[in-house]
Amino acid sequence: MCKANFVKCLNSSCILFTLGIFFFLSTYFNTSDNNLLYWGLDYPPLTAYHSFICAYVAKLINPDWIALHTSRGYESQPHKLFMRTTVFVADLLVYIPAVILYCCWLKETSTKKKVSSALCILLYPGLILIDHGHFQYNSVSLGFAVWGVLYLSYDWDLLGSMAFCLALNYKQMELYHSLPFFCYLLGKCFKKGLRGKGLILLIKIAGTVVVSFAVCWLPFCTDVEQIMQVLRRLFPIDRGLFEDKVANIWCSLSILIKIKSVVAPQTQLQLSCAVTFLSLLPTCVKLILEPSLRAFKFALVSCALSFFLFSFQVHEKSILLVSVPVCLIINEIPFMATWFLLVSTFSMLPLLLKDGLLLAYAVTTLAFLSACVTSFSILEKTSAEDLQLKSFSLSLKGYVSWFKSFPKIVKRLFLLSVTVMGILTISSATMNPPQRLPDLFPTAVSVISCLHFLFFLMYFNIVILWDSKSRSQKKMS
Repeated sequence: MCKANFVKCLNSSCILFTLGIFFFLSTYFNTSDNNLLYWGLDYPPLTAYHSFICAYVAKLINPDWIALHTSRGYESQPHKLFMRTTVFVADLLVYIPAVILYCCWLKETSTKKKVSSALCILLYPGLILIDHGHFQYNSVSLGFAVWGVLYLSYDWDLLGSMAFCLALNYKQMELYHSLPFFCYLLGKCFKKGLRGKGLILLIKIAGTVVVSFAVCWLPFCTDVEQIMQVLRRLFPIDRGLFEDKVANIWCSLSILIKIKSVVAPQTQLQLSCAVTFLSLLPTCVKLILEPSLRAFKFALVSCALSFFLFSFQVHEKSILLVSVPVCLIINEIPFMATWFLLVSTFSMLPLLLKDGLLLAYAVTTLAFLSACVTSFSILEKTSAEDLQLKSFSLSLKGYVSWFKSFPKIVKRLFLLSVTVMGILTISSATMNPPQRLPDLFPTAVSVISCLHFLFFLMYFNIVILWDSKSRSQKKMS
């Protein structure tokens, strides 16, 4: 009897595995059973595996939820509850443990500050609203990235490389973080010496990356066309430079210059790649030459923000790829981090209003701001030293007379920024735009947010290029 049950279980497992492989291979192709125009998968294989697991659990609960063809457009309260539960479970398994362990790791930090950091990170409204309101699984890829940062913090370079490979194989937007990971690890190898330990470490990291990718892509490696189809789904160049009102430079400039009409699509792609590369080049070079964990975390912010502002086909939700690294340094620069995280959530306002999340946006934003003000006293942390700008201010001494009053200027700018965001939020939610300008409010949100992000990009680059230099000089002395 036991043997019969074992054989039956084994047969069921084989059938499930076969069906799973069939699902993975067909999910990126347009067929009569898989209409890509209806709900096509445009994420890497790890997302497909996650979807398959969720679908298998859903089938055990109610097969109607995932019935082929007939489940299209299916809606019910139990089904919605199940879907939202899957997001919460993903948070519990991947993102939340990574955040808590990262905050526990923070060195030279009191227990109270560690708890405050974890609370503020987990209360960040942008990720909550997009994943649990708009309904997505950004916390999985971002969680794997945080795991990568955590492992690198312990000098577990191979585990850190593997964790980031999982992040990249879950969502291709993790390319925003790829250069800081690459440059930091390459810088460590150079520092150890490429004729000794550095070369061995480089070979181990390369092997870990190759094996991680091979395992993730294994079901697709039987045919080149299958791999190419997945890549075409991951990088849909035909969609153009941008779609909706996103808070990046190209969308903002299109108000004055219709870039899509004036510049050829291929030229748009080349232009965006060139500008993106040039904007992040100083940070990456600095990280290779002077690899440090602190510089690495700031580089994650700077490089991701460069991608968001200048790269090709950016979505509003991509700002989360900048926001989570900012969360990781909220204990170091609480004022600027809080300000950025407020703006990043505000930049997604048109999408949040479209999803009917105005009340949730207001509540989560106020809760987050209250937690930051209470935990870090952010309005008192505006000195040059608190903003990590002391070395920069010293280099400007004698050239810029107003830098002494910089903390007051920054505080006033913050209050003005919050006021403008509040007015625009209320106006977008309660007022009808003029008939001649139907996109007035979304455009205003994107342009104002873009100006903020340009300011933050300059700020983070200054911190990296000046502050890390002063710290290394202190260590040498």
